[in-house]
Amino acid sequence: MAGCTSRCRQGVQKLIQSLQRLVSGTLVKDKTDEELEMTMVCHRPEGLEQLEAQTNFTKQELQILYRGFKNECPSGVVNEETFKHIYAQFFPHGDASMYAHYLFSAFDTTNNGSIKFKDFVMGLSILLRGTLREKLEWTFHLYDINRDGYISREEMTEIVRAIYDMMGKYTYPALKGDVPQQHVDAFFQKMDKNKDGVVTLEEFIIACQEDETMMRSMQLFENVM
Repeated sequence: MAGCTSRCRQGVQKLIQSLQRLVSGTLVKDKTDEELEMTMVCHRPEGLEQLEAQTNFTKQELQILYRGFKNECPSGVVNEETFKHIYAQFFPHGDASMYAHYLFSAFDTTNNGSIKFKDFVMGLSILLRGTLREKLEWTFHLYDINRDGYISREEMTEIVRAIYDMMGKYTYPALKGDVPQQHVDAFFQKMDKNKDGVVTLEEFIIACQEDETMMRSMQLFENVM
């Protein structure tokens, strides 16, 4: 279980690094805050004030995030193929497509096949500035592939295999065929308190709060911005 969590953490670190590059230096000096806000309102009808109220970002931070988002995604939306292409660059020795698919689905809260700026910034707000419970709920949502409110063995197996595919053949130590299943077994041994074959949100949160390794993973998101 620790090895699996470590590899998850590496993936998260790379995602955070990409987000840092996306955000840093993207507030252009020859545009005033008012001009940036007008651009924001033009593309996002709810405006900065509503997003500021819905997230844990300030108005200026939202302006910077939006500028970076538009620089990387001029159309204002990211589809799954583009997201996979971006994410794959951080894992050249493996196949990140399946894990990127699950990550994309977690950001695509409306299930319409695209990530708009609001989807992006709402998820980012939770990961970087949310409470511990909010971060754990977001992670549970990532693992709950079919969105039925439970994590099944099949779902966890798919996630673990996607992580191993992403890390690729250069993963150290070398992975044996039965290692993913061992991690799934360890996950359910720790999480499935009532032994009914599925993990509920509350079981997941309680078990994570008792796990120091998982808590360190959650701390990766703190003080990034």
